[in-house]
Amino acid sequence: MDVLARLLRNLGHAGLQWEIAALAGSLALAWLTAWAAGRRRGAAGEGAAVGEPAHGVQARIQHLVGADSVWFGKATVDGLLFPLLALALVFGARAMLARYQPVPLLAIAIPMLLALAGIRFIARILAVVFPSSGFARSVERVFSWMAWLAAVLWILGLLPVVVDEMEKIQFAAGKAKISLLSLLQGILSAGVVLMVALWVSAALEKRVLRDAVHDLSLRKASANAIRASLLLVGLLLALSTAGVDLTALSVLGGALGVGIGFGLQKLAANYVSGFVILFERSLRIGDSVRVDNFEGLVVDIKTRYTLIRSANGRESIVPNEKLITERIENLSLGDTKVLLSSDVSVGYSSDVDVVRRILVDAAVSVNRVIAEPAPSARLVNFGLHGLDFTLYYWIEDPQNGQVNVKSDVNIALLNGLRAEGIEIPYPQQVVHRAAAPPLTSSTKAATD
Repeated sequence: MDVLARLLRNLGHAGLQWEIAALAGSLALAWLTAWAAGRRRGAAGEGAAVGEPAHGVQARIQHLVGADSVWFGKATVDGLLFPLLALALVFGARAMLARYQPVPLLAIAIPMLLALAGIRFIARILAVVFPSSGFARSVERVFSWMAWLAAVLWILGLLPVVVDEMEKIQFAAGKAKISLLSLLQGILSAGVVLMVALWVSAALEKRVLRDAVHDLSLRKASANAIRASLLLVGLLLALSTAGVDLTALSVLGGALGVGIGFGLQKLAANYVSGFVILFERSLRIGDSVRVDNFEGLVVDIKTRYTLIRSANGRESIVPNEKLITERIENLSLGDTKVLLSSDVSVGYSSDVDVVRRILVDAAVSVNRVIAEPAPSARLVNFGLHGLDFTLYYWIEDPQNGQVNVKSDVNIALLNGLRAEGIEIPYPQQVVHRAAAPPLTSSTKAATD
């Protein structure tokens, strides 16, 4: 209570209005600078239309810089730029006013802005890297509570006391003793290093790879490799910052290698196969493939499995090792054209040339059938009940379905044959019934 009373007493000095003006001016200037920077970035990304209303420009800015920007966020104050600018301006105002009067209000604003900057940094990185993760939101809330608690303790002047008490609380880890303060500092430093690694990987993926690598599969492979490498380096730096001897990890690395070699060989094979597929580009996102009679589009290639979605909405999760070691039909590799066929039988009295013309016209009348290679009709067999014809035609968009095209061609074919009065014979089977044997005296007695 004495600390709080002293704080309130310090805030009652005569020059408080100058502090309030300096703080309000710093916050307003920081907001205007962040807003102007966001607008300039949005206009550079898409270009504002001449005469476009202000609300339209603001909507475009939020669309361009809100969803994936650490500096700007969804609104001007949601990003990291605003609290950092405000912190710098408040520092400057505090240094200038401190020559003439006490500045307790600005001294309170500095830790609050520091806490806000830390929270915005963690929150925006987690939102960019893990946009729909509940665990990331939980981490953000925990860090926010810790940051605001540290700021309150700093303002009340109790932070050094709390730090000394945390230093006295020690845990035994083998022969070494670790204080609660060292443990907390290690966790915070490790978290900051990992957040920076995630930020750099996300920035490289969204800014550099998007412009330099146009192939989606290769871009995803590069992004996964960069993120894994940066996280590994960040983890090693975080452990080193926390005071962990990295030479002790050699034993863990050896045990991990043995585990991968024996117990995790299938999992390791799937991960290695995933990177092979992505870098080799034998299978790409958007390809139409057939795996174990399951046909669909490759929606995503993960490091462990590949997701294939069929035309009816069903999805199949295929381990990457299967795509490497077994035969897979890639219907999109090299040429997207697919050959389809329809079979029909007509009576022996039908004119062959007329039938072939009707079949070709039926295929040409369907929009998705391409003109080159041209459809063709062939007399393939002299059947039991009529002449067997096969109509061949090509499509170039199999991802939109094949059965629907075949149905349209068959309907047009049937209508064309009926319009010309050409008979489609029904299969006929003659069943000969054996004559009953004449009744004799012995068989009549048996029946009686």
